[in-house]
Formats: sequence, structure tokens, C-alpha cells
Amino acid sequence: MNNQTLFLAWQDKAQTRRWFPIGRLDSVQEHPRYRFRYTHGAELAWAKAGFAPLPDFPEFHKSYEADELFPMFQNRVMAEGRPDFKEYLQQLGLRPDQNDPVEILSVSGGTRVTDSFEVFPKLERSNDGAFTCRFFLHGSSHVNVYAQSRIQDLAPGEKLYIALELNNPATKMAVQVQTEDYHMIGWAPRYLIRDLAQAIQDYPGDFSAKVIRLNPLPVPSKQRLLVEFMGHWPEGHEPMATDEFSPLV
Repeated sequence: MNNQTLFLAWQDKAQTRRWFPIGRLDSVQEHPRYRFRYTHGAELAWAKAGFAPLPDFPEFHKSYEADELFPMFQNRVMAEGRPDFKEYLQQLGLRPDQNDPVEILSVSGGTRVTDSFEVFPKLERSNDGAFTCRFFLHGSSHVNVYAQSRIQDLAPGEKLYIALELNNPATKMAVQVQTEDYHMIGWAPRYLIRDLAQAIQDYPGDFSAKVIRLNPLPVPSKQRLLVEFMGHWPEGHEPMATDEFSPLV
């Protein structure tokens, strides 16, 4: 297992519908192998939307360590022994041998219909500022019927357009995903907006997106269309470095 960092996001479904990054999970090769800490986003979520500490992690200002992946995260990954486990990896665009739960969560998001949490990986930049990220399309249920129909015809490798939206009623700034024939089919996740927007604004001719996989029904809409985005950040830009991503301890 390679060192890897995931963030845990929580959505205020009761009022604002806003997403807050509230925790950070680090997996390392040494023992203990896993560490969870709340981020400053958790305090912001508490102040703005009444977020309370999770039962598995009852204190904001504490570092939690374990040799096994915490149940909060492990329970969001399909059990390896299930007969459809290989199909599950295929739906995520992963190889049959990519069965590390943290790696799976970094793509799947660990979403459940029954709660308000989502998992996503920390974005990483190379020495020249280049980066690649994958995400499942958000908001496809809110686009028109023609765009929803167009999604069904997408094929792996098909080029997608990315555009900044500056007057989104929910987030003000948003990152739209469009087809080559200009159907607006959804959005990038809200927690990626700042870093994707930076790449789009600073290198307008040097970013691209494409379809990785379209999963057929009855796969949930949150895991239907897997998108890959490639771009560059300017020198000095550190992704996911704002306070809401910073650990409290």
C-alpha cells in the first residue's frame, strides 16, 4: 500500500445543501497504517450548519490511529468476497488487482443513499505543475432530458469540454462538463472547483477531459459517468491547501 490521503466531505442536506470537507484520512506503509483527523472544515460546518462529531471519532481535536481501516471507511467498500466484486472494480475503472480499499474509495467516493458523506482523494501535482484527476459526474439528474439522453451515448475515450460557470445558484462558481456537441451534462464535484478553476484560468489552452467509463443502469447516478481531467497549475499553487482542508491537530 502506498502512502495516500483521502478527505471526508459532509453535506448539509437540511438547509444549505453545501458540502464541507470535514476530515482527513492518511494511509501509510508504517504502523499504525491509518490516521484520521478532523479538518478546519469540520469547525466551519459546525458553525454554519450544526455538524456534530461522528460516533467513530467523537472529538474534534484528536488524532485517531489504527492498524486496520476505520469502519466509517471500510463499510463504504464492497467486500472482496462478494461474487460481483470484480464487476464492481470494473465499474470504477480499476484493474482486478487494484483491491486496496483506500484506492477504491479514492475513485468510488464511498457514497451511500442513507447518509450525507463522500470521500475524495487529495489532488497531487507533479514537478512541472501537471496533474490528473478522475471523478464521477455530479448533477446529471438536474440537466434537461436531451442532455440525459446524450449521456447514454457516450463512449470511453470520448472528448469532453470543461467550462467555468460564474453564476451557479448553489455555488456561484462551478465547473461544467459538456459534450463535444455542446450538451451540458453535469458538473465536477464542488470540492474540486477551486483547483480546477485555477488550471482553467491560468492555462486556458492546456487542459482536457474525457470519458473513462459509462456504467449501465441500475448503477446509481452518482457512479454512472467516470471522467478524467488533465491540466496544469501555475508555479506556487498547492492544491487543497486552504484552511478547510487543514487538520485541526
